[in-house]
Amino acid sequence: QVNLVESGGRLVQPGDSLTLTCTASGHTFSESAVGWFRQAPGKEREFVAAITANSEYTYYPGSVKGRFTISRDNAGNTAYLQMNDLKPEDTAVYLCAKESSYWVRREYEAWGQGTQVTVSL
Repeated sequence: QVNLVESGGRLVQPGDSLTLTCTASGHTFSESAVGWFRQAPGKEREFVAAITANSEYTYYPGSVKGRFTISRDNAGNTAYLQMNDLKPEDTAVYLCAKESSYWVRREYEAWGQGTQVTVSL
């Protein structure tokens, strides 16, 4: 059974940096792409970043490009989301997800429970 657990979310101030961790188990981590999403209260789930199975390619929407970096450690079954220059509008629950394929195709088949990131003075 695929299991994804996010950690690292907390209250930070605008301009701070934070790294989120997604720890995977129950599947061969190195065979699947991974994505990060976020969901704020009353808003749709938003794509934040994705990375192919062996880190060949990364993808970001314009809202976070240049501030967020996705990476992974296949030996440790872990994916990361490094977030810099955080803004109040980055406040959300952040979730990681497992792709159904090696490449990023936006076909996610498993999700974690999420970790809360709050950006506020």
